Amino acid sequence: MEAHAPTLATASARPADRERRLGPATILIAVAAANAAVMVWLWAKNGGITGAHGDGGLATSIGRITGLLGAYLALIQVLLLARLPWLERLVGFDRLTVWHRWNGRACITLILAHVVFITAGYQRMDQISLRAEISSLLHDYPGMVLATVGTALMLVVVFTSVVLVRRRLPYELWYGVHLSAYAAIVFAYVHQIPTGNELAADHQAQQYWKALYILALALILTFRVLVPLMRVLRHRIRVTDVVDEGGGVASIRLQGRDLERLGARPGQFMRWRFLARGLWWQSHPFSLSEAPVGDSLRITVKEVGRYTAKVPRVRPGTRVAFEGPFGTFTSAARRHPGVVLIAGGIGITPVRALLEELPAGAGPATVIYRAIRPEDLVLRAEVERLAATRGADLHCVVGHHEDHGADRLLSPEHLTELVPDLGERDVYLCGPPAMTSVVLVSLRRAGVPRRHIHHERFAL
Repeated sequence: MEAHAPTLATASARPADRERRLGPATILIAVAAANAAVMVWLWAKNGGITGAHGDGGLATSIGRITGLLGAYLALIQVLLLARLPWLERLVGFDRLTVWHRWNGRACITLILAHVVFITAGYQRMDQISLRAEISSLLHDYPGMVLATVGTALMLVVVFTSVVLVRRRLPYELWYGVHLSAYAAIVFAYVHQIPTGNELAADHQAQQYWKALYILALALILTFRVLVPLMRVLRHRIRVTDVVDEGGGVASIRLQGRDLERLGARPGQFMRWRFLARGLWWQSHPFSLSEAPVGDSLRITVKEVGRYTAKVPRVRPGTRVAFEGPFGTFTSAARRHPGVVLIAGGIGITPVRALLEELPAGAGPATVIYRAIRPEDLVLRAEVERLAATRGADLHCVVGHHEDHGADRLLSPEHLTELVPDLGERDVYLCGPPAMTSVVLVSLRRAGVPRRHIHHERFAL
């Protein structure tokens, strides 16, 4: 699975898995809420309520608490996808991405509220024009210029995260913009800790906030820098072979030491960083396109951007850093003997790995492979061979969505024709967002219970 802008949709799990994950998720939310409560208490203790006199004082006080909570959510935002292995295991990468999205919206809302209320409150108390107040804030208050730059950076990050915008941006630009979020948080620290009204006058509150920033920094450095570096040295993964699959698709064979200890499973993905010129500074998510065997892994990459156009040109011997494995798109989510594997385009990669893992004769299995043109059926020969070996039915559904009658393809009626007992099987679905959304609706209308559907999205 190659993501232009990585997004992972919620994947269903067994009831027991959900129960195991619900407990830790609730605890984590409670801890985050308790920290927020401490911040509100510190704000109130320093006159956040009793010291708010008049319209100007009230607006300023609201501006301060929204700024504190916005800064707190900014720290949470970078930690949610900081590749913390224990967090991913407890909550699941799927749920973390959902939290990341909602937390980001709340964060930017609070920060903008902080800007509006603080500016309005100071203007009211100073009794000057809005333009004069803004000039005063920028020139007379230490760290305000950096805070303004930080806010602008966060707005750019939010703007580039909008789906319609994100799909039109080169991944390299999108990735670089999102890295600027770290600079925005540094600027927030410079603005908040030394000059923040509550923190400058309250040593206890200042130390509390310093501890939060230091903890966040330590976790990010550990799991985004040190752990990947140690894995490079320990596992020594290198590219051993690059195979042109045709149609702008290439399979990359990777080998290293003690890779079986990673516990990678068919259907999962990892973030890969090829340590070659022009590639080393970015990591991209690619699914395993083959079940792991010993110290050998394989990924299959489709050219959809500048980065993916360069990956097939890496030379054998190139070292590779990685993070993961991630994802719950595995056979562990199954609850029925029968299974249906539905793939679209390059989404065949995790589906092909899952098919390889299926034991022959374990239950009815069907593979539905959707593509616009026959030449877009990536790894078709491998899928046909595995389907024959596992005794699975294979249906290649080919046709452009604008062709006459194409609206029937993968409709509820079409799916039930291909798999009459569809509602009694587990259904795995992986493909482009548009296709995934349509098929999810079709599956539900065909009577497949939501808990039977396991799906992953990737955005091209």
